[in-house]
Amino acid sequence: MMGRSASGLALWLLLLASAGAVMAQADRVNKSSSGGLFWSTAKEEGDLMRKSEAQESTVGVDDNADLDGGFSSLDGMLQWAIGRWCFLFFFQLLELMEKLKMPSDAQLMQIAIADLNNSSLPMEDHHRALQELLILVEPIDNANDLNKLGGLTVVIRELDNPDPEIRKISAWILGKASQNNPVVQEQVLELGALQKLMKMVNSSFVEEATKALYAVSALIRKNLAAQELFYAKAGDLMLQDILSNPSIDIRLRRKTVFLVGDLAECQLESTHKAELPFFSNRHFLKSVVDLIASSDLDLQEKALVAVKNLLQLRTTEALVFKDYCDLDGALERMRKQLQQLMEDEYKRDYVMDLESLRREVGLVFHQKLGKVTHVPT
Repeated sequence: MMGRSASGLALWLLLLASAGAVMAQADRVNKSSSGGLFWSTAKEEGDLMRKSEAQESTVGVDDNADLDGGFSSLDGMLQWAIGRWCFLFFFQLLELMEKLKMPSDAQLMQIAIADLNNSSLPMEDHHRALQELLILVEPIDNANDLNKLGGLTVVIRELDNPDPEIRKISAWILGKASQNNPVVQEQVLELGALQKLMKMVNSSFVEEATKALYAVSALIRKNLAAQELFYAKAGDLMLQDILSNPSIDIRLRRKTVFLVGDLAECQLESTHKAELPFFSNRHFLKSVVDLIASSDLDLQEKALVAVKNLLQLRTTEALVFKDYCDLDGALERMRKQLQQLMEDEYKRDYVMDLESLRREVGLVFHQKLGKVTHVPT
């Protein structure tokens, strides 16, 4: 809508500028005496006629009248020509504006959905339609319109497509549309997409698995009903399997430990709800703590955040973190690692932030143990 208004305004300005330029040029020519050309005004023409009555009666025909073609003056003829030109140009501009009119986002979404429903189109067109939807659903209003247009059903159907690229983009669309959007979260859950996405997390196609986990995270984030369904479908075991398997792609492990930290934070905020047993499972806790030893700084940061949140839960036991998970040893090894990385000036700021977070985790841990109130350096 805004683009069309801007285009219309630009065309109107072009029209006014063009007309103004023509009229200004005409005025300059009328007032110029260079080159021997002089266009008379109506007043001047009358004066000339009174001064040359004898000559005019002899000739019988006014040369200027012939030149003006029935107009009272050349100026009048010029004004008429400009007016006619502007009138024609105006309608040409209207026709051009109609041709340049862009469809709305809703219309573009309808076109993409129709293409996905058209089985006669080649796979490339289905890819293009999904890519267009991926962009279009980013604004929250468009995401809310997706189900009204029948798009959610179509996209969820594509999760079963034999083409892994189609499945990947479809999961990505669902994740983007659901992110921080309770309306779409509820719609996607009602259509039964969560269980399909959880199965896709185990895909051997890494890109599909990461986008599926992204969609799962977007669906259950800050949504207690969705989290209950996630746990009912053994989501906690899915998370533990990913975290405890070092051969799994690191991108998937980053997303998983980030989700763990987010779920623990949500549990902390829901003080009226009983804490879930898997949060205090020693094997699960160890799989999270072990990530602190990773050489990937991003993964380490997300693991520290998750551990800090888990430590603050009422049902997690400090001695499990100490004896079974060896959290003290993990934090000490990380301290030595960060000391070495501090020498790299390009990483120094980030490393200092990580060291601050490491210290904070250590403080929370020792406070839970009840032994010390500061972190040894």
